[in-house]
Amino acid sequence: MSFLIRPAREDDLQALYEMAKLTGGGFTNLPPEKPALLAKLERSALAFGRTDDALRDELFVLVLENSETREVRGTCQIFTQVGQRWPFYSYRLGIETKHSEALARTFRAEILSLTNDLEGCSEVGGLFLHPGERAGGLGMLLARSRYLFIAMHRARFADGVPAELRGVTHHARGSPFWDGVAGRFFGMNFQQADEFNAIHGNQFIADLMPKHPIYTAMLTESARSVIGLPHPSGRAAMRMLEHEGFAFENYIDIFDGGPTMTARTDQVMTVRDSRTDKVAEVADGGSASIIARGQLGDFRACHGRIGLSDGGVTVDGVSASILGVEPGQEVRHAPR
Repeated sequence: MSFLIRPAREDDLQALYEMAKLTGGGFTNLPPEKPALLAKLERSALAFGRTDDALRDELFVLVLENSETREVRGTCQIFTQVGQRWPFYSYRLGIETKHSEALARTFRAEILSLTNDLEGCSEVGGLFLHPGERAGGLGMLLARSRYLFIAMHRARFADGVPAELRGVTHHARGSPFWDGVAGRFFGMNFQQADEFNAIHGNQFIADLMPKHPIYTAMLTESARSVIGLPHPSGRAAMRMLEHEGFAFENYIDIFDGGPTMTARTDQVMTVRDSRTDKVAEVADGGSASIIARGQLGDFRACHGRIGLSDGGVTVDGVSASILGVEPGQEVRHAPR
C-alpha cells in the first residue's frame, strides 16, 4: 500500500471533517467545524495559486492520500508568517530572582510572561494521522513533507519556525492549565472555550488575559504539573521535532500549556540535508528516502528509494509512478 502527500483541495472537506472529529478536542488547527475547515482550504488554495516569492501571511494545507484508494488519511499545515493579522501570543517560562539582605537568602520564582517573541515566524502545525494508519512511518512522511515543501519554496518562509504541540487535556475534566490560568478570567470551561476557538480562533484569550506575569507557585498543582508537557498522543510528534533539530525553549501555548518547539528554518534537518537532483533513470534499488517533486499546486511527496547514477539519481518505479516523475525532471530528496 502506497501513500502520497499532495496539496489539499476543497473536495477534501468531508475527509478533513471526519478526521477532525477524531482529535478529541483541543486540536486548534483542525477544528471539527466545516465552515472553519472550508475557510482553511480556501485560504490554502489562494496560497498555492500565488506564484511570486514575497513572504506573506499565508496557509498551506497538505493531505496524505492512499494512492490506490484515493482516501485521505492524514493532514498537516504550514503557516508562512504568523502574527500578521493579530498578535501571536505565547507564554515564556522564566525565572525571577530576588535577594533579601536581612534574611541572607535568595529567592527564585518561576513566572509565565505573555510574549510576542515568535511573531513573524513560519509555523508548522495541524498534523493529524488517522488512527488506522499509525504505522509504517506515515506520521514521519507527513511531518517531513512540510520541510521539503519549505526547502523547495524557501523564499515564501521566514527564518524561524515554531511548532505548537497540544497540551495535556482530560476527556472528562478538560484542561488543567486552562482551569488554572485562562479559565479563571473567561467564565467558560475548556470545552466551551475549545468550541469557541474552533470557530473564532484563540485571539479572544490574548485580548482578555492579564498582561502581567503569572507566578506559577500561585497556580494549582494540577495546572503547574502540565506546563510544557505534550498531550500523550503528541509525544511521538515531539520526538520527531527533536530529531529534526527543534528544541523546547520555554515557550508554551496560552490555551492549554502545551510546549512550543522552535528551530531556525535553515537548520531543520530535512531542510538542511535534502538535495535537488535530476532523475537519470527510473530503476529499483537505492537508499530509503523521502522524495518530492513539483512546485506549489503540483507538489507531491512520498517514501521511496534514491540511487546514485551518472548524470543524476535513480528513482524506484513505484515512487516514480506515484510522483509522476520521468527521467530529466528534478526531485528533492532526503534520507529516511
